[in-house]
Amino acid sequence: MTSLELLAPAKNLECGIAAVDHGADAVYIGASRFGARVSAGNSVQDIRQLCEYAHPFGVKIYVTVNTILYDHELKATEKLLWELYEVGVDAVLVQDMGILRMSLPPIALHASTQTDNRSADKVGWLHDIGFQRVVLARELSVSEISDIHRQVPQMPLEVFVHGALCVSYSGLCYASQCCFGRSANRGACAQFCRMKFDLLDADGRELQHQRHLLSLKDLNQIDHLDELVQAGATSFKIEGRLKDAVYVKNVVAAYSQQLNRFIAQHPHDYQRASLGNVIYTFTPQLKKTFNRGFTNYFLHGRQPYGSPGQHDIFSPDTPKAIGEYVGKVKELRRDSFNVAGTASFANGDGLCFINDERELEGFRVNRAEGNRLFPQQMPAHLRPGMALYRNSDQEFEHTLSRPSATRRIPITLRLDATADGFSLSAGQSTVHAVCEHQQAQKPQRENIVRQLTKLGGTSYECSRVELPDDFNYFVPSSMLSDMRRRLVEALLAESRQRRPAGGAFAVKTVGKSLSYERPYFYNISNHLACHFYDTPTVSAYELKGGNGPIMQCRHCLRYSLGGCVKYGGTKPSWREPLRLRLADGRMFRLEFDCKHCQMNVYAEV
Repeated sequence: MTSLELLAPAKNLECGIAAVDHGADAVYIGASRFGARVSAGNSVQDIRQLCEYAHPFGVKIYVTVNTILYDHELKATEKLLWELYEVGVDAVLVQDMGILRMSLPPIALHASTQTDNRSADKVGWLHDIGFQRVVLARELSVSEISDIHRQVPQMPLEVFVHGALCVSYSGLCYASQCCFGRSANRGACAQFCRMKFDLLDADGRELQHQRHLLSLKDLNQIDHLDELVQAGATSFKIEGRLKDAVYVKNVVAAYSQQLNRFIAQHPHDYQRASLGNVIYTFTPQLKKTFNRGFTNYFLHGRQPYGSPGQHDIFSPDTPKAIGEYVGKVKELRRDSFNVAGTASFANGDGLCFINDERELEGFRVNRAEGNRLFPQQMPAHLRPGMALYRNSDQEFEHTLSRPSATRRIPITLRLDATADGFSLSAGQSTVHAVCEHQQAQKPQRENIVRQLTKLGGTSYECSRVELPDDFNYFVPSSMLSDMRRRLVEALLAESRQRRPAGGAFAVKTVGKSLSYERPYFYNISNHLACHFYDTPTVSAYELKGGNGPIMQCRHCLRYSLGGCVKYGGTKPSWREPLRLRLADGRMFRLEFDCKHCQMNVYAEV
């Protein structure tokens, strides 16, 4: 039986608890330092509380320690890893190989997607040096994932299924460092890929003017979980450690229900990795929380130009949330307009549209009367016939701002008579009460069941109470209540004593993982990483710079603009190389590496 894990993001303790309540099998969260989102840090004490809340459900907690490290940070990192282990964290995600040369607690290490995991050779190497899971590159197709699983079947594979996409292969993006002195590998990405660019050809001709040419839509694989499972993935990761609790609740609920539907179709092959049944007070709707429009990215590889969902993986008009389509603008008046469509609206809804200048423009609804909307101020560029989107649904967000799910673990309780009293058990946990046996004068089952099933306010719900056929004893209600309380405490204590399957590292492979063509691709930024890679000096871009690409992207502008003949486009009229130009004049040359079906971005001095 294969366990499948839905892995949810947590910006903070509140989001982590929401993820558990709404069906996550595991939660990943950042510590106070050394996580790939500097603005999403949490204290060890908060992480302890999250572990204590999650573990009774069998939900695991993973902490991101996945930045590259400088020498002066090594001691603090090692101390942090021990603290995380001591509060019950199940695994840590890491990028810096110097960590493997530290004195580590017996905690599982997962190879972050920042370690550039896109080949069977790399995944096999990571397995050999002790990693217990690999987070694959977002760009991989089902076929590529399947090949990796076939060649390295012993390595559990984690894949992203939802949320924001980085345009560059993770761990190999140096654009933010190059342009703004803020390292993505240090958790301080400046969102270079969400900026506006002009696109110029070799003759200086402007092909595109001030568009978000590197900004991708958001990933959405909810309809393809079965393909990913069959390819060998067992953990399904939702991106969003900067997102709020409303986002976490909605997306986790949607994917949890979808995963349950898949398992129901294959009950003898798969099971959830955690415990508990969830009851929701709402119907999840992915389009109602933050999204830039959706894509399944390269799930089926690069398809011929014009194939549905392929040529439009990027969002050149805006990097902001566009939300759900709600209809077209029909008639404009001085202070209002109406919408042709079936959507209903509420006061305070946030709406937006792409104006004639191909810019996203948004506004608030002050008052809604059916499909006639009265904005706080009429948008100057709104026109009849324009597509209208809702990126803030007041009613939906209000519903999710309140408690919106209940998760309980079903247990069977068994009451037995013992030589000196009674025992109450559930699973492997048993509690005893000493008292004299007293034959009952009337049937006791109804009262016993009523007392034992009062589990409200705990993580458990009683699915059945078992009594021996010959059980005919009077048991005081106060004793039943006390035994029930002590049994719940025993169950909780048992869950907190479970430790993850960590262990010391047995390094079988020494030296570099792949033959990268440029030293800075290894992201070696401290002496322990130098020791690991058997190299005399640091080579990280953040410390040494480099003359190679600052981005390596599977997203290809030649393809997306219809100029890739190999994939059904037409021979372009432009002359290459093409260049991107920021508004401040800085230029970036594009290299189309057709052998690897990849676009490289170079900064020009």
